[in-house]
Amino acid sequence: MTQQANSTRGGPLSGVRVLDMTSVIMGPYATQILAELGAEVIKLESPDGDNMRHVGPMNNPGMGHIFLHTNAGKRSIVLDLKHERGREAALRLAERCDVLISNVRPRAMARLGLDYEALRERHPQLIHVSCCGFDQDGPDAARPAYDDLIQGATGLPWLMQQYGAPEPTYVPTTISDRVTGLHAVYAVTAALYARSRTGEGQAVVVPMFEAMSQFILGDHMAGSTFDPPLGTPGYARLLTPHRKPYATEDGWLCVLIYNDKHWRSFFAAIGESDGLGADPRFATHGARAAHIDAVYAEVARIMRTRSTAAWRALLDAADVPNMPMNSPADLLSNPQLRTTGFLRDAVHPTEGPMHVMAHPTRWSRTPPERESAPAPRLGEHTVALLREAGYSQAAVDELLASGACAAGPSEATLDP
Repeated sequence: MTQQANSTRGGPLSGVRVLDMTSVIMGPYATQILAELGAEVIKLESPDGDNMRHVGPMNNPGMGHIFLHTNAGKRSIVLDLKHERGREAALRLAERCDVLISNVRPRAMARLGLDYEALRERHPQLIHVSCCGFDQDGPDAARPAYDDLIQGATGLPWLMQQYGAPEPTYVPTTISDRVTGLHAVYAVTAALYARSRTGEGQAVVVPMFEAMSQFILGDHMAGSTFDPPLGTPGYARLLTPHRKPYATEDGWLCVLIYNDKHWRSFFAAIGESDGLGADPRFATHGARAAHIDAVYAEVARIMRTRSTAAWRALLDAADVPNMPMNSPADLLSNPQLRTTGFLRDAVHPTEGPMHVMAHPTRWSRTPPERESAPAPRLGEHTVALLREAGYSQAAVDELLASGACAAGPSEATLDP
């Protein structure tokens, strides 16, 4: 931890200071997790702000819903990095931080003088994390990358079509951004641990394409694992079109009859121990995998014979795994999420009443704080952070007048 860190936040990363030069989802998702774990996160934004500020719905301009859910617990400073004095202010901030994390393309960071080699001279203990599209040693190093592009490049639309979609389609969540963001979180924490042993900082590159390739190939390399191949790519159980919530008499239910015990219990519960329970296709894990389409299709047929409530009672009694099919709206009132405090109601100082999420993990000795500070307005903390970095008020005023930085409106000027 940097000696200047003066955070009073709780959590395992209390005292760690992060300069967050990320935007959109991948980087902000990672840095919000770091903030939830106790790090002090300084969000450095351009005068236009993070793009996700402008994606609605929203109550006030610049405070879009996704931005609110990926930037809580941070402080916002606006610096124009194209302005020499703005870059110098960014360097002064970096010198006071343990970690600099960005998803600016590495070559652009180098042009700004904010790459690892330049910063190492000023701050050899700095951990410099670059979240980028592709590993920088490959031919695609300079290509732009977004979630949709990485989904396509790593085969998700192909898999969706194999699964039964009429044409290739993306997964309707920013899965590439969020998977890569989680890689960035452990990269930061592991680098902090390494520095605690060696006293030295380092550069870490977290590429989306490689991260998602690992994610996809872990399931779907399948027979292509071997040379020569022992079959085609694709994990059959995940790709059968019958792997989906089952229709019941009056709704839908998610059921996974997985191991041999589950299947014996299921057949006993529905009176099929001597019927389907004796069918060799259902007898072992290997046999079920070899006939997965037929197995899941038969379960689908059976599930239509009872109501959702009747199935839940029967399956719970038989200890067969099942869950309701929820919508995002259902989750907002889910008893598990509400009782554990993962979901709670809060009032943002400018955006009004909101549903907010807590960090999902539990710690016995260094628990993260369950209630993060609200997501900041653009430039809300510019003046305070510059003063903390050693600028006098007169110097801050000069920076503001020059356009090298910008400060947001005071909280009192906005109505909830």
